[in-house]
Amino acid sequence: MEDMLRVGVISSTHGVRGEVKVFPTTDDAKRFKKLKTVILDIMPEPVLLHIESVKFFKNMVILKFEEFNNINEVEKYKGRDLLIRRDQAVKLGPDENFIIDLVGLSVVTDEGEDFGILKDVMKTGANDVYVIEGKDGKEYLFPAIKQCVLNVDLEAQTIMVHIMDGLLEL
Repeated sequence: MEDMLRVGVISSTHGVRGEVKVFPTTDDAKRFKKLKTVILDIMPEPVLLHIESVKFFKNMVILKFEEFNNINEVEKYKGRDLLIRRDQAVKLGPDENFIIDLVGLSVVTDEGEDFGILKDVMKTGANDVYVIEGKDGKEYLFPAIKQCVLNVDLEAQTIMVHIMDGLLEL
């Protein structure tokens, strides 16, 4: 399991005082209000940043960090990820997982067949959709609903699915 989780991506600067617009990659953008620090994912060494203020504008989060006071200091970080440690993450409910923990898991059917590997999870309005690369090399889309995704076992590194009628024909 990854120790760091991405909560956002810096999309652009905002104003001249060192604020940045962040595209949130978390389910609830309001969680930025509770964060005190984030880690700027840069090489060779990630940098710990202290959040001074948080505002919201449309689908973006506007952050001001204590470490930056003008546009020139933050401009070079466009496109960079903002990370948190796993212990800063929101507590998950039953049957909830972080996407990063799911990607790469083996997918098996309820009939015991090795079906493929989970490659990605697409966020949609109704439910998530699992993007699975089948053993045949084709890409399959499985709705992340209880009738289709029966069990996620992080210890065994497997996801058990039920192939609903017509699902493989799409």
